[in-house]
Amino acid sequence: MGKRRSNVHERPDLELITGSLKGILYFQEALYKRYFSYAMSVAIRYVVNRNEAIEIINDSFMKVLEKLNTYDSSKPFKPWYVKIIVNTAIDSYRKKIKKDENFLNIDTDYDEKGKEPEIETELTINDILNLFGYMPDIYKLTFNLYEIEGYNHKEIGRILGISESTSRSNLARAKKLLRKLYVKYINSSETNNEAV
Repeated sequence: MGKRRSNVHERPDLELITGSLKGILYFQEALYKRYFSYAMSVAIRYVVNRNEAIEIINDSFMKVLEKLNTYDSSKPFKPWYVKIIVNTAIDSYRKKIKKDENFLNIDTDYDEKGKEPEIETELTINDILNLFGYMPDIYKLTFNLYEIEGYNHKEIGRILGISESTSRSNLARAKKLLRKLYVKYINSSETNNEAV
């Protein structure tokens, strides 16, 4: 029995999934641990801190276990799991919307007719993740859904209950704010380091 447990982490996904479907706890734990780091890299883009990300991961993994019988084993597990994580993050934002009526109403100086700003080419994923902590939730959510998850504005509008044009505006504002934050927090620190 001990040998079976020690080898469980080396088994293919399909074996872990099959064991998880049977309700075998150590297969479920192995599946959770195998994808924890990856799940964290997805969840952390949608929340302010690690604790909230872990909450999303835990909630999403419970959904994985509930929906595992609908998983198509002929397709990769990771993209299927990512959709569940993203949907769990969106559900978390919807709860925030209900608590805060002003959640979607953010005043900015963005010119609706202006051209959508481009992200600085030197902005890395780590830079973006660091700057996300300074961004309003709706901008962060729209940026993630569009730029990283690949949703279009019509889909984002449907998911968030906003118009397609509002989704476009939020993305443009998110990019503009990222550029400002980049100049303020990243670029200025790099300039200071070079001056030393």
